[in-house]
Amino acid sequence: MSLIKAEGLYAGYGGVDILRGTRLRVEADEIVVIVGPNGAGKSTAMKALFGLVPIREGQVEYMGEVITNRPAEQMASRGIAYVPQESNVFPSLSVLENLELGAYAMPGDLGPRLEKVFEIFPKLRERRQQAAGLMSGGERQMVAMGRALMIDPHLLMLDEPTAGLSPRLIDETIARIQEVNQLGIGVLMVEQNARQALAIANRGYVLATGENRYEDSGPALLANPEVAEMFLGG
Repeated sequence: MSLIKAEGLYAGYGGVDILRGTRLRVEADEIVVIVGPNGAGKSTAMKALFGLVPIREGQVEYMGEVITNRPAEQMASRGIAYVPQESNVFPSLSVLENLELGAYAMPGDLGPRLEKVFEIFPKLRERRQQAAGLMSGGERQMVAMGRALMIDPHLLMLDEPTAGLSPRLIDETIARIQEVNQLGIGVLMVEQNARQALAIANRGYVLATGENRYEDSGPALLANPEVAEMFLGG
């Protein structure tokens, strides 16, 4: 049974389909990456899975349960966490307050969850009283990912987690994503730094105009000359 599986998705905005039969799946403990040119429907696919964009046709299953068009607010209780590319922290709140808000709907002691986040992101422990809005882009991304982990998710969905970061912070973010995955959490991410993302991916999807063009292991996609020429800059 796949962790999450989508088949034949048609979805978009204002009656215009951005996704045109898109399919994807994530198995338990996998890192799966969606790449493709701007406007390919990558972020739309993530939002459709999470209930933020209406699906006109097709089906989404999560751990064997059909969740097509379920409201986004129901996803956290099912163990799905989503980190959008923008507006992913509360800038006026402290790091600690941001993390605590991540578990607002989850009962129980937050201490063990906070400790797990601080182990993955030690800098957040040091900065826990600092306002998130005063942090660097890379640090804010850590806060956003940490807050998502506060629900103890089975699946972590990341939309462009390295956007706007320096090469050093890109490397650090990718390493933290691998560390999260090693905890047994499935990861599905859209990523503009396609080569680095595919290098750590169990599987990758290349989308173009809302359609699946290629699907293979990360290394196989990197080695595919057509994919490299058309979608990875040669």
